[in-house]
Amino acid sequence: MVVTIVTFGYKYGVPYDLDLMFDLRFLPNPNFVPELKPYTGEDARIREYIMGKPDSEEFLSRLFAFLEYLLPRYRSEGKSYLTIGFGCTGGRHRSVALSLMIAERLRQADYEVNVKHRDIGV
Repeated sequence: MVVTIVTFGYKYGVPYDLDLMFDLRFLPNPNFVPELKPYTGEDARIREYIMGKPDSEEFLSRLFAFLEYLLPRYRSEGKSYLTIGFGCTGGRHRSVALSLMIAERLRQADYEVNVKHRDIGV
């Protein structure tokens, strides 16, 4: 089964072709920190800022545990692909950072993962 992760900004609309969608707008927003605003979630500074809050790590752990539970069940039903959306306000910081961390964990669990950042350049 191939897992595709799509990041997006809610202010640009929700992608229509998602199987699962997670709203990350409750996480700390680097957009409001002037020295972090220019960077994207691909930058370690952004990941460190977001993950520096205890709720962020707990959410990431719980989300990964949920996906560990779900993905084998989708696979056993014969699903050959699954598309997971991660959204934040603009699609540049939180959704990108968390999607990359989830993608890495899924790859370590032997899933084939593709990541697409829809709104990172907007």
